[in-house]
Amino acid sequence: MKKEGKLRQFQELLERENKRVNLVSKQMSREDLEKHFEDCLEFARYWDATGKLVADIGSGGGLPGMVLAIVFSEGKFCLIEADSKKSAFLTMAGRELNLPNVRVITERVEAIGRDDGFRAMFDFVLVRAVARLNVLVEYGLPLLKRGGLLVAWKGRNCNVELKEAVRALEVIGGQVKDLKAYCLLGGQRYLVAIEKVKETPEAYPTRIGVPEKRPL
Repeated sequence: MKKEGKLRQFQELLERENKRVNLVSKQMSREDLEKHFEDCLEFARYWDATGKLVADIGSGGGLPGMVLAIVFSEGKFCLIEADSKKSAFLTMAGRELNLPNVRVITERVEAIGRDDGFRAMFDFVLVRAVARLNVLVEYGLPLLKRGGLLVAWKGRNCNVELKEAVRALEVIGGQVKDLKAYCLLGGQRYLVAIEKVKETPEAYPTRIGVPEKRPL
């Protein structure tokens, strides 16, 4: 099946299962969901994940991780989702869509970031609709290889969040490399690309729950 067909199949699967399990907003229409898919696909306009190792933090219903795993079938995607019902959906979707390049991990990202099997392993870390940028830096940079990119989807408060994240970037070892602006979902949107420029100190990420309760 071609990628366009798999994207349609995944959208139908997500619509169907969302009625049973709250994967995305239950008030979301088909047209809204199509816009969210379009939002995920903005990544592919600027970066190529072919042959790359990619982590999607808080993958939820698979936006953006599952969508981009379909597009970049030669990349390897690790979908990190702590909620067991959502991770079960992702596992089922990967099987139904025949996506051998997808691995689902049911675990908190703080634990994954301290695991030697995952720490400093990824070329890209993707984060969409999870937390503010200063928290995402602590979640994502420990997973990246040096030179890898954390790509975060952000809305109109992007510039405020960038200012908030200055200390986190200094401590964790990242710097803003690019900022892509576009209009979608009823307003201004941004893709923030943060490069890992030095090794993350061993103390980070801090224990589960701490990055969000006490962000840098």
